[in-house]
Amino acid sequence: MRTHKCGELNTQQLGETVDICGWVHRRRDHGGVIFIDLRDRAGIVQIVVDPDVADTFAVAEHVRSEYVLKVTGLVRRRPEGTVNANMHSGEIELLARHIEVLNESETPPFPVESDIEVNEELRLRYRYIDLRRTVMQEKMKVRRDVTRVLRNFLDDNEFFEIETPYLTKATPEGARDYIVPSRTHENAFFALPQSPQLYKQILMVAGMDRYYQVVRCFRDEDLRADRQPEFTQLDIETSFMTEDEIMNIMEEMIRQLFAKVIHVELDAKFPRMTYQEAISRFGIDRPDLRIPLELVDIADEMKAVDFKVFSGPANDPKGRVVAMRLPNGGDLSRKDIDDLTKFVGIYGAKGLAYIKVNDLSAGIDGLQSPIVKFASAEVWANVLAKTGAQTGDLIFFGADKADIVNEAMGALRVKLGHDLGLIQGDWKPVWIVDFPMFAWDEKTARYNAIHHPFTAPSCSVDDLVANPGAALSRAYDLVLNGTEVGGGSIRINRPAMQQTVFEILGIKEDEAREKFGFLLDALKYGAPPHGGLAFGLDRLVMLMTGSSSIRDVIAFPKTQSAACPLVNAPAVVTDEQLKELGIRLIKPAGKEKTKQD
Repeated sequence: MRTHKCGELNTQQLGETVDICGWVHRRRDHGGVIFIDLRDRAGIVQIVVDPDVADTFAVAEHVRSEYVLKVTGLVRRRPEGTVNANMHSGEIELLARHIEVLNESETPPFPVESDIEVNEELRLRYRYIDLRRTVMQEKMKVRRDVTRVLRNFLDDNEFFEIETPYLTKATPEGARDYIVPSRTHENAFFALPQSPQLYKQILMVAGMDRYYQVVRCFRDEDLRADRQPEFTQLDIETSFMTEDEIMNIMEEMIRQLFAKVIHVELDAKFPRMTYQEAISRFGIDRPDLRIPLELVDIADEMKAVDFKVFSGPANDPKGRVVAMRLPNGGDLSRKDIDDLTKFVGIYGAKGLAYIKVNDLSAGIDGLQSPIVKFASAEVWANVLAKTGAQTGDLIFFGADKADIVNEAMGALRVKLGHDLGLIQGDWKPVWIVDFPMFAWDEKTARYNAIHHPFTAPSCSVDDLVANPGAALSRAYDLVLNGTEVGGGSIRINRPAMQQTVFEILGIKEDEAREKFGFLLDALKYGAPPHGGLAFGLDRLVMLMTGSSSIRDVIAFPKTQSAACPLVNAPAVVTDEQLKELGIRLIKPAGKEKTKQD
């Protein structure tokens, strides 16, 4: 049907008669000569229609935006002064000999190419129109290239691509499962996988040695900009490799990915930082190292001050008091600080204390703040020295339970970095290592796994039992510009250790046998040392394309409410389907009765 794509045409085809197909991007009538910009996935080419070719001109007079055309014409140079250097085809144009309308189009619900902001719900409802936009097609191309480069690298390094089931068993991995009823197994249900975790461990027991899969995963959880109920990850597992060896080969993969797809050279060696250091310096275990702001502990300075807001947390083993210096922050207005105070309140902070350093050389007299009076000049001098404050700086303070301080001040650090243009450099990857094995949940009075129950600790069974709260895991997360793009660990490969971890997590023997009996059995038959990780493919592409949401790099994403406006899913099913599955719907309290209740 076509000999060339629109965006491929250039001076190499001068003098040739070609056939092209595409959508009408724009139509212009200039004093009897009609110009049509025709667009396909490869780009845009300008078509010239002269009135000398009457039949073709008559067709061109009636075409409109988004009509689908086939055009036969002669490739010629554009007249002097009309070259478009921003287009691959900008030096040539196509003199139309024949135009065939392959399909007409109604006026689209929004312009395909425009700076006009379009409601996201509308974009998703008409996703086939939205995906015609050049910016979206470029993002889909990057996604294609990312997947291809990753596959090629893993293939070259002797990884096997192996598919694992979508219909599996519900497992506790930190989020709700999507449940699938089974018609052939009465009163039984499958679950869609949150990850192929257990299957890939079984593959290692089976001797597959190196596995990978570009896999769809499902989590029924509340959504954010970087979350979707169904998402894609690059899943990887290896045998007989230490965490250092795994991180090294994955670094090389990510370096090649960035170099080949977006022509960015990442550091030859990614830095590594312990979980404890990340929390101490940045309040978060996924720090954006491009932001030159850090938290400084000042509990020692505040233990004896006459200000319970600070002295209380300073003397509380579960409290934390920190200062964060904002260079040249003295220019912030009171309204700016009030807005920042409201912002940290989102994270549970009861306020946001601050000091403006108007004149460092004047000591306490050069400080401006309602809290200066609550501590001595010596205390404030020590705080200023610890933070490295200079004249003109602003120092923010956080004082509360450690979790609240970390979350609030960590979020404030990121907000200030972006809002005030403090970002330094383009790409800052970092491995976060030495995570705690468990976190204690005060509400349930039990331990939860920081990663998942199959992560190996870095200690013996006896040490783990003696002090589970102090145990570190053999886990590692790759963080890029403040976003966790991949995470993994060395796995447990001995039954005794796996059973011990289950016991610490409150998973009793009968429950462990019912949910994970197949894994416990497999570990008895020579399970090799193994480990792996998974990269969030959507997040990687989001970062590499400069998008603000993973919805912009997924062809058919769900909305914030986990719905698909394009096909109007989820939807009700028929009574006959429910009867076949042995399901009866119960009306939730407060909801109107539906035909399936």
